[in-house]
Amino acid sequence: MSIVKINVLTVPEEQREVLEQRFAARKGFVESADGFEWFELLRPLEGTDRYLVYTRWRDEEAFQGWMNGSMKQAHQTGSPDEAKERPKPAATGSESWSFEVVQQAPPK
Repeated sequence: MSIVKINVLTVPEEQREVLEQRFAARKGFVESADGFEWFELLRPLEGTDRYLVYTRWRDEEAFQGWMNGSMKQAHQTGSPDEAKERPKPAATGSESWSFEVVQQAPPK
C-alpha cells in the first residue's frame, strides 16, 4: 500500500495568504515524480495555525527518490545573489509526519 507524508507548517494569520500564493505558484515538479500519487494543501478552519501539506506516494523509495532528486530542483534558489533576495518563509515552524496506508475506500 501507499505511504503518506505530511508536512505540518505553523503559519501566522498574517502569512496565510503568502503561503497559499506561494503554493499556487509552485512549479509542479512533484506531479511528475515517479511514484507520486496525490498532493493537497490543507488550510486550518478553526483552533490552530497549522497548515498540512499532504502528499501520497507509491512507497518510501518513491518518496526518497523525490527528496533526493526533483525536490531539490523544485526548491533551489538559483545563484547566491538570488538566494539572498529570496523572501522569508511564511511558516514559523514545521514538522514531518509519516503514515502507511493500511485501509482505504473509494466513494460508492
